[in-house]
Amino acid sequence: MNLRAFFVSLFITGFAFGPSAYAQNSGNAKRLQQLLKQFPAADTNQDGKLTWQEALAYRKKVGAPNAGKAGGRNQGRGVPTTFAVDKGWDLDKFPQEAVCYMPADQIKATYAKVAAGKGPAVVSHSKPTDGALRVVGVGHSFMMPGYKTMPLIAKGAGMNQPLYTHVGGGMTGSARYKWEQENGIFGFEGKPYPKLLASIANAEWDAMMFGPYFQDQPKYYSCWIDFCLKYNPEMKFYLSDAWPQLSQLKEKPKSEAFFTDEVLDQLAEERKKMHAEVIDPLREAYPGKVFILPTSDSMVLAAKHFIRGELPGIEGLHRVIGKKERSLWRDQLGHLGPGFERLEGYVFYATLYGKSPELIEDNIPFGGNTNFPSTSLDQMFRKIAWQAVSEHPYSGITDKNSDGMSDVLEDPALQTSP
Repeated sequence: MNLRAFFVSLFITGFAFGPSAYAQNSGNAKRLQQLLKQFPAADTNQDGKLTWQEALAYRKKVGAPNAGKAGGRNQGRGVPTTFAVDKGWDLDKFPQEAVCYMPADQIKATYAKVAAGKGPAVVSHSKPTDGALRVVGVGHSFMMPGYKTMPLIAKGAGMNQPLYTHVGGGMTGSARYKWEQENGIFGFEGKPYPKLLASIANAEWDAMMFGPYFQDQPKYYSCWIDFCLKYNPEMKFYLSDAWPQLSQLKEKPKSEAFFTDEVLDQLAEERKKMHAEVIDPLREAYPGKVFILPTSDSMVLAAKHFIRGELPGIEGLHRVIGKKERSLWRDQLGHLGPGFERLEGYVFYATLYGKSPELIEDNIPFGGNTNFPSTSLDQMFRKIAWQAVSEHPYSGITDKNSDGMSDVLEDPALQTSP
């Protein structure tokens, strides 16, 4: 179910008219639970039950399906791309009740109360002896493919990947939304859910990962970075830059022939300029701490390889244009097509560990269809990932001797601030 279906469901069940309409329909309790399964982020207090108040609050938070249409910015993509942000973000400090201002033990107790029976209040890992990094992360559906495959890739490389995430669909997985939700501020007053904050404040971590979202600003990330560095001063931070989307075009192309190398480069450059508004200030404020996960470059490289007929088994670029199931992108918004979850996972792995996935000799336990992606396509994904990572100026990785190892790993003296 997409967000538009969620809004339609709210209307049908009477939520658009308030609690009195809800009370008149005894079937709404069942419908609420169905919505909860599709949109767990709507359950703001995480008690496993969705109330009509929470449903209305979620509707207001993510925006109605026609929001922004007057400005022509949403273009029917199913998620809000322009939306109001609480004015509290413009103040020097968050509300005093924000969880981030609590002592570590109080943060732990706060999460223990709301997460009772759902898992430990604090997730922690001893320092791995196999070279793995302890990673926390937030993100949405553009990040989930990599979050799913990176631990499997690390396992193939002989590591057990500690990864603890707090994710959500669309806006609800953004850095800003998760900060508000975890702290119990702005739209979440009185309902803090510090899933990551509790573990960050009470355990050791090495890195944090983020996915981008519309209308991003540096301060949506710096709050997380400041909190992490308070408790784990050696942590580093990795921001995905997503990939080109059809929304960058004035109209949907009639044919995939539209996508030449030049067009792909232009779309990629637009993305870089947009993300530079967020990443550049962060890299300046936190020297040697903030890096890019170059997923955009990897997908552009993959598209160029496809145009040249070098992605065996891949049938098209965009499913919404070419109507091919095995395409790089599967929908209007730009979610990854079948098999490309591996490419994103390889980019994550290569950036965090400074090693080409081409060097992994053992079998990677991806599961699923053993015939697709084929071995040759998988090897191409690994090659593309390392090229994207080693050539991106903000990844923190270089490979001047082309041996598949970060130059810094081979000579730590080369480590410099960005």
